[in-house]
Amino acid sequence: MTETLTQAISLLNDRLLGYILMTALILAGVYFTVATRFVQFVRPKEMFRLMTSGNKKKGHISSFQAFSISTASRVGTGNIAGVAIAITTGGPGAVFWMWLIAVIGAASAFIESTLAQVYKVKAGAHFRGGPAYYMQTALNARKLALSFSVIITLTFAFVFNSVQANTIAASLQSTFGCAPLWTGIAVSVLTAVIIFGGLRRVAKFSSVIVPAFALAYIVITMAVILLNLEKLPEVFRLIFSDAFSLRNAAGGALGATIMTGARRGLFSNEAGMGSAPNAAATANISHPVKQGYVQAFSVFVDTLIICSCTAFIVLLANYQALDGEGIALTQRALTQELGGLGSYFLSASVLLFAFTSIIGNYYYGQANVEFLTRSRTVMVLFRTGVSVMVFLGAVLQLKLVWNAADLFMTVMALMNLYAIFRLRRQALDVLADYRRQKAQGKDPVFNPADVPSVQHTEAWHIRP
Repeated sequence: MTETLTQAISLLNDRLLGYILMTALILAGVYFTVATRFVQFVRPKEMFRLMTSGNKKKGHISSFQAFSISTASRVGTGNIAGVAIAITTGGPGAVFWMWLIAVIGAASAFIESTLAQVYKVKAGAHFRGGPAYYMQTALNARKLALSFSVIITLTFAFVFNSVQANTIAASLQSTFGCAPLWTGIAVSVLTAVIIFGGLRRVAKFSSVIVPAFALAYIVITMAVILLNLEKLPEVFRLIFSDAFSLRNAAGGALGATIMTGARRGLFSNEAGMGSAPNAAATANISHPVKQGYVQAFSVFVDTLIICSCTAFIVLLANYQALDGEGIALTQRALTQELGGLGSYFLSASVLLFAFTSIIGNYYYGQANVEFLTRSRTVMVLFRTGVSVMVFLGAVLQLKLVWNAADLFMTVMALMNLYAIFRLRRQALDVLADYRRQKAQGKDPVFNPADVPSVQHTEAWHIRP
């Protein structure tokens, strides 16, 4: 019975809901790209500058820390396993479509994160917000907000975290022979130490580990590229030719290439899905658009940089002659280039990328538990439950739960897309206010009175 239900949900995800969600995300990305006048392209230097600037007042979360929390969740084992699977199933051309979808999706990430900033609320020494908050405040849709907050908490904080823990356990068992039981205990204890420290400890951990290991992954990839520099032009030729191959089109394979790349890009960077805005809302900044830019940049980091690193590692190797798929394929490709160092480094990458995802996913749950209730007892129970699910994920196979989470994520994302489309006027007006102030040579500061379409902006009556 369980196996039948698992297969039914998987079939529903793959054959119906997955395509519906991808279509909705792509259409939203295209619409917001045009409506914002290509916001993700016009100020690339400003995106990077804003990420490292912002109000760093003691007790508050900086723009960079908010960026790190969302990137921690985005950059996970999917950046290693998912990209390798995309290449083996969709061909090298899938990488091009992955890039294109990220560029388009960054506009949706900008809109949802700007809205999260506009409608954030004060929570002690810091801020919190996200889709549930702007659904309730701006749309007056309390039931929709409650449904969203429950679904994202169950999906990210519990189920997706158990998946990441399972990946860590499998990797350590394969490489070092570690028993899943001991891995589960160690990872759950480390998780508890960090999450029971509250938002500031989560932010500090993410802002140190995420950039450090992302940089290390980029350096290793550059080493692989330098060792195969003469092959690089051929890799680019292969990516672009396969992306538009007439032979693939005639054989019906081009559609599979496009869908595989699109799916990898969309599900890796999460643009428009309603997860990252929960982190974006925490930043203490002077104008909502600033964090919108930063979160758009986060999409680029996830897909155009980290996912591309895996793509180049796999494509520079003779991947078709290597055994394995997913993480195993990437590991063999890296071992082929760097020997044992490559194997151990990838194992460490899997461990840290998966663990940072656990911390980022946890915070999405925390923000929404705080939306549902302010009970400290409930928060303690929630944190305990997350730690327990991390342990169970390491030692058990929970395929039914994981497939159900994919279903929930689809519903969650569609709820968010509905909300940000309904609130497009407010987001675009806030962007226009930012651009007006920039044109006047000012460092933009948000005043709700200057944007009449925006109402009930609780946090902006308290100056950062």
